[in-house]
Amino acid sequence: MSTAPLEPTSSAPPYLGTSRVSVDLDAIRDNVVELDRRAGQAGVMAVVKADAYGHGIVPSARAALAGGARYLAVAQLAEALGLRRAGVDAPLLTWLFAPGDDLTDAVRLGITLSAGSPWALEAIAGAARETGLPARTHLKVDTGLGRGGSWGDDLEHVLRRAAELAAEQVVEVEGIWSHFAWADAPEHPTVRAQQEVFETTCARAERLGLRIPLRHLANSAATLTNPSAAFDLVRPGLAVYGLSPVPDLGSPEDFGLREAMRLTARLVSVKDAPAGQGVSYGHEYTTSQATRLGLVPLGYSDGIPRHAGNAGPIQVGGDRLRIAGRVCMDQVVVDLGPGSDAQPGDEVVLLGRGVDGEPTAQDWAEAAGTINYEVVTRIGARVPRVYLGGAGAGERS
Repeated sequence: MSTAPLEPTSSAPPYLGTSRVSVDLDAIRDNVVELDRRAGQAGVMAVVKADAYGHGIVPSARAALAGGARYLAVAQLAEALGLRRAGVDAPLLTWLFAPGDDLTDAVRLGITLSAGSPWALEAIAGAARETGLPARTHLKVDTGLGRGGSWGDDLEHVLRRAAELAAEQVVEVEGIWSHFAWADAPEHPTVRAQQEVFETTCARAERLGLRIPLRHLANSAATLTNPSAAFDLVRPGLAVYGLSPVPDLGSPEDFGLREAMRLTARLVSVKDAPAGQGVSYGHEYTTSQATRLGLVPLGYSDGIPRHAGNAGPIQVGGDRLRIAGRVCMDQVVVDLGPGSDAQPGDEVVLLGRGVDGEPTAQDWAEAAGTINYEVVTRIGARVPRVYLGGAGAGERS
């Protein structure tokens, strides 16, 4: 599969404000190429939910498709409809909708709806009858996560009812899927146990007359660590964007991935401060010597974890520093050191590529006591996105 750029790669244009997220669409494309290689005979269903983990859903979806993704997936119905309105016509799965939601537009637009309960299957069938079109569905099985999907008597009902509806050509049962509880711990006993339940359920569906071409269980972690769980599709999310779902087992580059997101800002203030000066609310940081303080115009309203006070990593002029004091709503302070020659307008890097020595999503996760998934998805909408390389190069939002 070719990895040539979709369009000539462009460098980031000048800032239009104080901060920005730069998204490398070629990295997303190339990550999908690598995930597709690891999936063997299975295809890739690229998960672009939550605004593509904060990277921008439409450009990221197009980049994933350019990398060979056969299918896209989002959590919420509105996300799926938004992709269709944007002209993305690839196979597309969505799984979160509530009783009473109007599913007719989804059926008309060929969006695949997940049936994770008896009521959901009936709602999908009702929308199919209203439109006069068969509805595509993937049956969601709870194999032990204890979250979405059917199990026990509900599962038996869903399988039998799905077979009836398929025979009536009301629904097209295109897939069966489930989700691991401990995929980031590939040796955990639940991993094999859930896989066995999934295989048993697929066999049961076939005995009831369902012919299901697409079985998918593997998320990012399983795609990278458990080839036996590939089935017909793998369903990576985090890894599409170049982040490791198993940081204890390897960095992105260890898995042939590269980070697509880079969060930068410009210093808006630099000033001298004496030794013993308290910094920001509550004076939770005090200067130990005469130094220089820099003001970075990003805060918790932009997605900077508030729990990362006195810990969050920031790179200024190649130097790795930390937030000084609390994370405020719109800004943080960094102690630049007494010899710093930083000036207002200088770029600071909050999030980038580890291989380049920049702070990473995993660094921030460890600083804030969270996971790298949350770090990238929480970056707020007021931080402009700039798209580099591939389709959408130079776009801003």
